Amino acid sequence: MAFSDELWDRGAASVYDEIVRHPFITGLTDGTLDHDAFRYFIIQDSHYLRAYSRALSLVAGRATDEDAVSMFALHAANAIAVERDLHTSLLESLGLTAADVEAASSGPTTTAYMSYLTAACATGTYAEAVASVLPCYWIYRDVGRELLKRSSPDPVYARWIATYGSEEFDAVVEEVLAVTDTLDVGTTERERCHQHFATTCRYEWMFWDAAYHKLDWPVG
Repeated sequence: MAFSDELWDRGAASVYDEIVRHPFITGLTDGTLDHDAFRYFIIQDSHYLRAYSRALSLVAGRATDEDAVSMFALHAANAIAVERDLHTSLLESLGLTAADVEAASSGPTTTAYMSYLTAACATGTYAEAVASVLPCYWIYRDVGRELLKRSSPDPVYARWIATYGSEEFDAVVEEVLAVTDTLDVGTTERERCHQHFATTCRYEWMFWDAAYHKLDWPVG
């Protein structure tokens, strides 16, 4: 069994099923999702993508071959480009501005997810770092595929769905999966990879759930 399949079977399969059933996802496709929940999501995703870009830069710095260094560095730059381009157009459609995003703080789930990714990529091995960032690639790609089957009557949601379900994004994910399957990991390191992969898969579900509930800090 390929290492990526092993990671998915142990850490993502059940979580992914819960994600595609989540009311945030089903609300996107039937158009019933509250626009305030999607505004929350876009703002939090803007914060997250900046941190994800830095995490990918850390992965690039730990990569053991030049092709992987180049790939992860490019993906780090592209994460910022997505945040600027896609979100800018969506913000206008949602009645928001870049200033609104800057003024909003990252929520509790976003902060926790960003902190975990940064710590795992900064202090773990190269394989652990790859396992930590992989769910964001993979789950978004597969969710995008599922959403493309349904699309949405809401034009804002339909545009977002089209981006993450695109062939270009699919090719990016396949590149990362190919790198994952070439990783040389020992038994102990392999278990840590599984732990990181499973944890960030859970954070993916939590991110959708936080947006649906527009989760804020409980105090302060």
